[in-house]
Amino acid sequence: MTTAYAPGKVILFGEHAVVYGRPAIAVPVSQVRACAVVENASLGKGMTIRATDLELALRLDASTATDHPAYALQATVRNVLGWLQCSSVPDLTLTVSSTVPMARGLGSGAALATAVVRALSRHLGRELTSQQVSELVYQTEVIHHGTPSGIDNTVVAFERPVYFVRGQPIEVLQVRRPFWLAIGDTGIASPTRVAVGDVRRGWQSDPRTYDALFDCIGAIAAAAKQAIASGNLPALGVFMDENQVLLARLGVSSPELDRLLHAARAAGAMGAKLCGAGRGGNMIALVAQDQAKSVATALRRAGAANAIVTQVPQSE
Repeated sequence: MTTAYAPGKVILFGEHAVVYGRPAIAVPVSQVRACAVVENASLGKGMTIRATDLELALRLDASTATDHPAYALQATVRNVLGWLQCSSVPDLTLTVSSTVPMARGLGSGAALATAVVRALSRHLGRELTSQQVSELVYQTEVIHHGTPSGIDNTVVAFERPVYFVRGQPIEVLQVRRPFWLAIGDTGIASPTRVAVGDVRRGWQSDPRTYDALFDCIGAIAAAAKQAIASGNLPALGVFMDENQVLLARLGVSSPELDRLLHAARAAGAMGAKLCGAGRGGNMIALVAQDQAKSVATALRRAGAANAIVTQVPQSE
């Protein structure tokens, strides 16, 4: 039996603009994670995929629609087997589960795919590099999101804070001082494909306005990188608020997100913004360690379906 895990993630800065070549910053969230377990099956059984959270089980060769919850799992397995140049489907049982909430901007699809890639490749005798895992998971991200930026598979596969520019080498982010984030869940699904598609249509109809917004978001991400590297947390909070204003202008905020953002700031957060696609999903707030619990409580009182606190540790 081989078991592998993968964390969730949040985008600190740069969502949506990252799709258009601007920089973004993302960090792993270890409080939530996906798990994949691979076990040998009886000879001739082929491969069975079990998703305990979804209460489903099916064979790898089963025919499924592209919108079926298991479709991406099957594709991920096939991609791994192809990468490993397996001549036939091995007799295995793959069981997956996850505490990363779906469609909430925490990278649930990337986390599950990363756990599957790691568990399956290890069970078959290959230890893939983080870059190889990321490339395989990106193929799954295309299924989930259509035109993904590549940031989710990168930060989850490497499990390190990253500064990401599409098409450029990955840069692991240097964190001078640890900082804490309170993450509040609106309880509303936020399908990335829909929000990204709407922003793309807006950009196509008015490229000058949207490119200006993307430039501003990218500039904030670049400035935030320096603030993280120098340990300037107050500046980091200001940048989060500024990023949120621009995301709202892109039309991806929502009343539910705005309510949680206001509650976090009123409870003492240094800054707050939505994370991920928006229009629901999660928001994040930069908090002092001694205020983290009170901000999380304020988020729940303001209607958050859930609130967790995660630390971004100092670089070793």
